[in-house]
Amino acid sequence: ELLGGARLCLVYKGSVHGMTANKFHAKCDGQGPVLVVAYNNAGFVFGGFSSQGFRSQVNWVRDEQAFLFSLNTGNKKDTPLKIPVKNPDYAICSNYGADFGGGALRINNGKVTAAASDHYEFNATDLHGTNTALVECEVYRVEDKDGYLEFPWRDVSWNYEERSRLMDLIKKFTPSVSDISQVRALMIGPVGAGKSSFYNSVSSIFRGHVTNQAVTGSKATSVTRKYRAYPVKEGQTGKPLPIIICDSMGLEEGTGTGLAVADIPKILDGHIPDKYQFNPAATIESNAAGYISSPGLKDKIHCVVFVLDACKVAILSETMEQQLRDLRDKNNEYGVPQLLLLTKVDELCPHVAKDVQNVYRSMAVEKQIRTAAARFGFPVTCVLPVKNYHFELELDCSTDILILHTLQQIMRLSEHYFDNEEVV
Repeated sequence: ELLGGARLCLVYKGSVHGMTANKFHAKCDGQGPVLVVAYNNAGFVFGGFSSQGFRSQVNWVRDEQAFLFSLNTGNKKDTPLKIPVKNPDYAICSNYGADFGGGALRINNGKVTAAASDHYEFNATDLHGTNTALVECEVYRVEDKDGYLEFPWRDVSWNYEERSRLMDLIKKFTPSVSDISQVRALMIGPVGAGKSSFYNSVSSIFRGHVTNQAVTGSKATSVTRKYRAYPVKEGQTGKPLPIIICDSMGLEEGTGTGLAVADIPKILDGHIPDKYQFNPAATIESNAAGYISSPGLKDKIHCVVFVLDACKVAILSETMEQQLRDLRDKNNEYGVPQLLLLTKVDELCPHVAKDVQNVYRSMAVEKQIRTAAARFGFPVTCVLPVKNYHFELELDCSTDILILHTLQQIMRLSEHYFDNEEVV
């Protein structure tokens, strides 16, 4: 009702990025139209909208469409309170954090102040119930509600013939190195990004029905506690396909939690056995049970796949961003080709949720792919969208094709690894 069905993209979350004015402007300046949403201890949800956005280099921003709002009060039940700007010349002030009307509503350093002024006319009690203790502040970029490209920016055939073609290519793939029958791809990403779900989705396609072999979940800490090297089989008892998907612990922010950057070299070099039990508080030692002291080329990782939730690219904490950059740098040192996978694109864009074939016509998906590529130093060609199976009971042709394209890219990049190793 407030924005006429426009799409919202989260760009700032105070509890993740910090509540200071500097942190606010670092994430929110130059985003264009934005919606600021604040939550207080009394359960009020309130904030403001600016069609011009925030720019810290200027004092005042003129905005005829700006307004304040509260979801808790209104003239009718379930109707939000909307307070339009009274003096558009002073709609937005950029001297602090989120500031509408130079103090009419100011959210700054984790605190909120509100008072009627010449710029916005309202009763502060209606806005937030006089409770000024914030528990969270979020800022959403407001995007065109259509958000739909006339033509796709990547050409994909969405039919069963293409699905069969890709499956045959993968089944018949033969690594260029004579003594290697399977390439190994390591999945790395934050907790809940969808690493294990990706393996389950791949396995589902080749088994012919939705399966959940790898343990998945929605806990705040990693569900995956063991290093797993999952072969992909054709059918229930069929022969293994030429790819092994290696699943690791999820990345976490706390010290002594999640996958450690220090463990990556030993994983890349092939020292870690299948079903190795991770200990987040200690790095892998050579005397660990099953430790492979002299790994061959077949034991090493040939491609690393970073997995990120497409909905959370813009709100990753600085700590998590740095972890991902450190891991990318470490992989570069070892010369391992890398791919970036953006999962949950159906949650990012309603057009994709309606039909996966819209993925390359979605402005939101395209923007997120380019944002992720720039943030983590990937070529756009190495950033792929995917939708894992997570609630479906039956397979979907279009979902399969996205996943199969990713497998095809993993195999192609693995060949680059063998080229770099100069193996004959």
